[in-house]
Formats: sequence, structure tokens, C-alpha cells
Amino acid sequence: MRNIESLMKKAAELKSEGLVEGQISEELNVASDTVTWLLTHADETGAPGPKDISVDWSMIGRSSNRLSHVAKALADMVEETLVANDVGLDAVVGIALSGVPLANIVANDLVAELAVYTPWKQMVSNEQKRVRGNLSANFSDVNDKECVIIDDVITTGRTLEETLEYLEKHGAEVNAIAILLDKKGIEQISGVPVVSLLKVIRVN
Repeated sequence: MRNIESLMKKAAELKSEGLVEGQISEELNVASDTVTWLLTHADETGAPGPKDISVDWSMIGRSSNRLSHVAKALADMVEETLVANDVGLDAVVGIALSGVPLANIVANDLVAELAVYTPWKQMVSNEQKRVRGNLSANFSDVNDKECVIIDDVITTGRTLEETLEYLEKHGAEVNAIAILLDKKGIEQISGVPVVSLLKVIRVN
């Protein structure tokens, strides 16, 4: 399990390697506000941090066998959701970076095309908010297709909202969102059902 000191150290290392805060957020599976706190309060002991949870699923990610089993569970949940809502599937959209390996396996299992969306936080620093995310031209398009979105962790839900808005503007009909771990407890985004393998529920 990671402690605060190791998270601060890792955030600083990633920053020194040239990653922007959005990329560090993705690597540590924490909110951007948490990354800012980790970087600016690394030398201040006892400073209160934001309420957040760092998710380390590297024991799954480093093993293609484990990743395959987890992704197959996601595929099963996606299929169940699509059947329950009597909707179809043409393309699975993986959110870069960590959602893509999961999405690839889900797409294969459900015999669908694979699309890849890169959110703006992966491309720029927080100071350049006008830059938008994009769909990779190397994978499937989404125009006139029924889609599901796959990602690893919901922290605030903003990346999923961004992805959903982009896909709908580009002609997609999004029928479900499937996540490895939900830190926020989201059941739907703009009417699209969200299913997750695991949910973190705060009791304090």
C-alpha cells in the first residue's frame, strides 16, 4: 500500500521526467487537485491533504493473464447492461492510457471495433485548458455507432463527462460506461449507465 511520502516522491519523479499534472494524475489514479497538493506540499509535514484515494492496480496491469481475466469480467458486465437495456454495440472506446488495454480485450470478447480517446489532461498542462481531447485516427471511428466507454478508475468523473460529450458530438450513441474501480459512486452520467467491478464507499 502506498503512503503519502511515497506518493509525494513518485509525483515529484514523474514531474521531473516531464509529465504534466494530468498525466501524473493518470499514473497515480488520483484527482488533479491531489497531484497539485502532492507536488506543492511535499516538504510540509502535517499539511492536510485533499480527501482522495490512490488506486494501485499494477499487480493486475503488469500481468497480461490477470488483465485478461479482469477485462473479461468487465465485458460480462457490459453485455449484461446492454441486454437489460435492449441496446447494441458497434465499438468499444478505451480512454487512454490505462483504459485502452482493458477496452481492447472487452472489444475482442464482444466482437466489436476498438476506438481510443485521449482526454485533454493527457496532452497538456492545466494552464492550457482550451486544448481538447481527441479520438485516435489509428483506430475505429464512432460516427453512427453504438458505443461503450471503458476506463480504469473514476476519480471525479470529469474525464468520462468529457469523453461522453466528445463522442456524442461526433455521432456516437453511448449505451454504457464500464469501469474497473469507481471512487465516486456514480451510477450514470448524462443518462448513460455506469457499471464498475469495484466501488469505494466513504463512511466518514
